[in-house]
Amino acid sequence: MLAAESHGGNLAEARRLFPQAPLPWLDLSAAVNPHAYPIADYLPEVFARLPEEEDLRRLEEAAAAFYGIADAACIVAAPGTQALIQWLPQVSRAGRVGILGFTYSEHARSWANAGADVKTCARLDELAEMDAAVMVNPNNPDGRLVAAADLAELAAQLARRGSFLIIDEALIDFLPQDASLVSAAPMPAAIVLRSFGKTFGLPGLRLGFALGPAEFCAQLRTVLGPWPVSDAAIAIGCKAFADHAWLAATRARLAADAAKLDACLATAGFTLIGGTPLFCLAQHPNAATIFDHLARAGIWVRRFAERPDWLRFSIPRDEAELSRLDAALQR
Repeated sequence: MLAAESHGGNLAEARRLFPQAPLPWLDLSAAVNPHAYPIADYLPEVFARLPEEEDLRRLEEAAAAFYGIADAACIVAAPGTQALIQWLPQVSRAGRVGILGFTYSEHARSWANAGADVKTCARLDELAEMDAAVMVNPNNPDGRLVAAADLAELAAQLARRGSFLIIDEALIDFLPQDASLVSAAPMPAAIVLRSFGKTFGLPGLRLGFALGPAEFCAQLRTVLGPWPVSDAAIAIGCKAFADHAWLAATRARLAADAAKLDACLATAGFTLIGGTPLFCLAQHPNAATIFDHLARAGIWVRRFAERPDWLRFSIPRDEAELSRLDAALQR
């Protein structure tokens, strides 16, 4: 079994490696919306009871409307997309799995731990020869985006072979709607993952969704069992999915924030090589030294053992956080 590796948001590792860093830590390592959806008005009772089946169905109906799915039977709520990544190999068995890389490593790890023969692929045509094809779109960490029409064609090719396609769209909600494969769903051989926590800035709520054929969703519900998500997740999710004004305002705010971060990194000598509205991927020949320097200043960013000249920066929450990053880079 492949061991887990470090991920963004792992401040325990930051504190262990850099115990003398000034507090509080500025965590720019996780690809999460820094502007969290407001939840202060939720009453304590949503944390003190088990969710009812009809409430879970109401959440899935709200999610279906939000994502543009006509039939709520084709969507399943789960405790985060990471949990879905680990459960999918148990529901959709495959011998040969192709993953469009370089990407989020938990996909390969989960399939390998389930006994699959995993291959990292560089092209879409390689994926078409697999029992299962997996890609992150937009990609983490570089923001690579494959057109939905190309994905639909790939799904059709896989369907003809009795294979299937998994698209991790955890980072797509702030892109135009037609970027998502959901616009062509449901498709007989396509499964799409979406993240509530990343979009609404509430990763600790642990809420995500799988979209796919109704038969697959029924199997996944059986695997998840009763109470797959909390009553708090249901209440907050239903309200947030209906708050289109908040999402529109946050989309505009993130676009402005991302432009400021890009300018800050360019001024510091980085080459910008990719990103999404939630993060920027930057390249620098001295990235390892800069990572250590920032950590000693109490700023935690994402590094990659496979790409030592890359650093990924999530969007600072406000001008104070951006100024702190800028000052550390200038030093």
